[in-house]
Amino acid sequence: MRLLARSLVPTILLLLGLAPALPAQSGAARTRAQLRALFDAHKGDFDYLLGDWRFDGSSKQYPAFHGLWSAVRLAADGQVLDEYRVVGDSGETYYVTSTIRSYDAPKDRWELVSIGGGNGLQDTGTGRRVGNEVYIEQTFGAGGEHPSLLRIRYHDIAADHFSWTADCSGDGGKSWTLHCQSLEAHRIGPPRSIEPLTRSSAQAAPGDP
Repeated sequence: MRLLARSLVPTILLLLGLAPALPAQSGAARTRAQLRALFDAHKGDFDYLLGDWRFDGSSKQYPAFHGLWSAVRLAADGQVLDEYRVVGDSGETYYVTSTIRSYDAPKDRWELVSIGGGNGLQDTGTGRRVGNEVYIEQTFGAGGEHPSLLRIRYHDIAADHFSWTADCSGDGGKSWTLHCQSLEAHRIGPPRSIEPLTRSSAQAAPGDP
């Protein structure tokens, strides 16, 4: 077990983006201008996901599956909402979940919550972009009897393609199944965003109510 823990240290540090630099550990408080600069630097970290995708996947449980994945930017604050749907050959839905992703400047990380399957808002996670890869650690099925912790890596990111691989843990991170699931996604629709649901009088367009 000690050998396993030591072998996981480099990966954990990479996932946390060299965690000792985080303000929570250094005790350094950032100014408003520094927080804004961090937000501006990272608000586009998930821009590659915006738009519509078709993916093919495999896992230990299901050797082959496919589906659709769509993501939009919400208003002007950089949050990303996406819907991930596994479908059958006739278009029937086998599994669907929606995730909201929002950058937390004081903690210098992305925070995620997925909604689906009656789990409320318990399927939470954190993420960070490092170069041209994105790392996420998130719990799924938190409201059920057998929650899973996934350590996800987005890689080979391009305008029309990205790869997604995950390690899985069923015991809260004590042990891991490596490469338990993988996806290959290909773009089928352009990046997009949605308009604010409400507008101030200064924002209202001519003819708006």
